[in-house]
Amino acid sequence: MDFEHTEDRRMLADTLNRYLAVQAGIEVRHAAAASPAGFNRTTWQGLAELGALGALFPESAGGLGGSGFDVAVVFECLGRALAVEPVLGTLVVGQALLACGAQPAQLERLVDGSTVATWAHDEADGHYALHHVATLAERKGNAWVLNGHKAVVVHGDQADLLLVSARTGGAKADAPEGITLFLVPGNAPGVQRRGNPRIDGGRTAEVTFTDVHLDDTARLGDVDHGLPLLERATGW
Repeated sequence: MDFEHTEDRRMLADTLNRYLAVQAGIEVRHAAAASPAGFNRTTWQGLAELGALGALFPESAGGLGGSGFDVAVVFECLGRALAVEPVLGTLVVGQALLACGAQPAQLERLVDGSTVATWAHDEADGHYALHHVATLAERKGNAWVLNGHKAVVVHGDQADLLLVSARTGGAKADAPEGITLFLVPGNAPGVQRRGNPRIDGGRTAEVTFTDVHLDDTARLGDVDHGLPLLERATGW
């Protein structure tokens, strides 16, 4: 296997490194990390315009790359600059959309940076187990009704879109079967978000869902079989 970066990847790396060094230096980074938003929206839009978000996804989905090497180049540059912009959330939510071939318009908004997305999965009693989901989604007529709580959701108080894991079946909260994924607008009625600063800068949120009504277009993948999709999206 050839581990040498292509010319396009080297150009992307050079461009991102220069941009982050000049426009998002360490003082700008610290100010953004301590801000109410937890990141710098100007830097975020610049990353989108330079193709950093597009590099996370294949051309067939409106991106510019999508291979593991492309993703690695982007995150190497972000890591060097200690960037706090919500690129990881874009990658995770975008991978979930790609995996089930759903909502191309939503993916387009991730690529161009107009939608800030994150995943809301961890729960207070979950102990970081991917299959632990106590948040419930019940089918009522033509709608799903979501109730529960998610903890330490990165950029959760700023995200326009939340990828939420919920239990639609299974006998226990830690059953691997019975998990379904839903796309929930951050401003949907019944969504309450309490933001918190992180020790190293940036923000997380505690997110509570109280009788949040979703139509079936909000569901990603098959009912009760969301764990493999969640594993793929998060690289578990």
